[in-house]
Amino acid sequence: MSVQQATNVKPINCLHFINGKHMPSLNGKTFDNINPATGEIMGTVAEGGKEEVDLAVQAARRALNGPWGQMTLNDRSKMIRRIGDLILERKDEFAALESLDTGKPVWLSSSVDIARSAYNFHFFADYMISMGTEAYQQDNVAINYAIRRPVGVVGLINPWNLPLLLLTWKLAPALAAGNTAVMKPAEWTPMTATLLTEVIRDAGVPDGVVNLVHGFGPNSAGAAISEHPDIDAITFTGETKTGTAIMQAAAKTLKKLSYELGGKNPNIIFADADLDEVVETTIKSSFINQGEVCLCGSRVYVERPAYEKFLEKFVAKTKELVIGDPFDPNTKVGAMIGKEHFERVSEYIQIAKDEGGTILTGGKRPEGLDKGYYLEPTIITGLNRNARCVREEIFGPVVTVQPFDTEEEVIAQANDTHYGLSASLWTNDLRRAHRVAAKLEAGIIWVNTWFLRDLRTPFGGMKQSGIGREGGMHSFEFYSELTNICIKL
Repeated sequence: MSVQQATNVKPINCLHFINGKHMPSLNGKTFDNINPATGEIMGTVAEGGKEEVDLAVQAARRALNGPWGQMTLNDRSKMIRRIGDLILERKDEFAALESLDTGKPVWLSSSVDIARSAYNFHFFADYMISMGTEAYQQDNVAINYAIRRPVGVVGLINPWNLPLLLLTWKLAPALAAGNTAVMKPAEWTPMTATLLTEVIRDAGVPDGVVNLVHGFGPNSAGAAISEHPDIDAITFTGETKTGTAIMQAAAKTLKKLSYELGGKNPNIIFADADLDEVVETTIKSSFINQGEVCLCGSRVYVERPAYEKFLEKFVAKTKELVIGDPFDPNTKVGAMIGKEHFERVSEYIQIAKDEGGTILTGGKRPEGLDKGYYLEPTIITGLNRNARCVREEIFGPVVTVQPFDTEEEVIAQANDTHYGLSASLWTNDLRRAHRVAAKLEAGIIWVNTWFLRDLRTPFGGMKQSGIGREGGMHSFEFYSELTNICIKL
């Protein structure tokens, strides 16, 4: 019996959530929600736009000045923790809906996406009551101290690859800082955001504090959030191109912006590393979540003495990955998000062939999986540093592998990109680890690991991979405003 059958979870039709109530679009418009594992329609989604966003912003503004704004820090912390508790109580339901929407294996949804989503609320519920602000005594003339207040109404525009995890990563600190929110999930993955609004209501969060508007980006709900004059800040995770469009729209009202954008992340492997450990983690950093993770190490660089041995082990382990039904417990690689994205990634594989690349494994739809959007994990060699598959973000189960000879050479290649989100570095030489890590142009660098996160630490990208940092105090710096008060003695 599949997990879907065992939990008896069925797809849900998705309505907006405005001022504490679920509602259809004012004009009655909807769009279809497609199951990426089958290509079939599994429900409808309310299609919102300017009118729905405006209603949501009005509700959020009223709530900001209502009981939510008067709530004590401890009471707000307990309420935020309660949201996390309720997510865990409905963990199976959340996990099933997440896998139905995204095509990812349900064990991954359960163990990573939903577990981390709950922890995001638990973490910030604790963190918010442990913070202080700065104070200075100016000789015997004055005392200066800072107070922190919410930035206001925050727009949350979220991606489709880790829908609930990345939504809660933004919503939890926004609420902890006392803000109200208008959320727009990606149109391809609306269900867990809709279910989250039920949890928020059941946790006792006052009406209007959290609002949800479904819809599309350009000329739709996303654009309306970006342009709305009464939204004070926007946090966005997604493509760099979309981030540019949001920035242009938001510039008219000088909104605060926080971006986590694309990545083309290097995975650097020196010959002294433990290759078995490297391969085990590189399989994850290359192909987990179908490679649809902004932090995936899609450019693999291997020191030449270890190059052939690494490829042998890496290809063999990749061929063992089971591709198929997201609700089969044996599945390691599920379906890609949709037809358009599947075709885009497949085009890159053809481009690699045209540019002289060699496909060591993968590169095609798996046999027997004619429905849905499945692609074999793909390893490409033989490309030079200027090849499109080496330079452009593919965002699928596709990696390139290249040899290098010197430390200076691989640092130059790793940094030769418009992106700067993350990097991984494998070596047992402690001095080299510190030396190379300090020279890599990325917001987060893992040494002998990948995707290991302490939520207190800064997270974000350089260059075209983002603006600002999230995590711990860095989240509060974005979701709040500081006022300095000077008292003359």
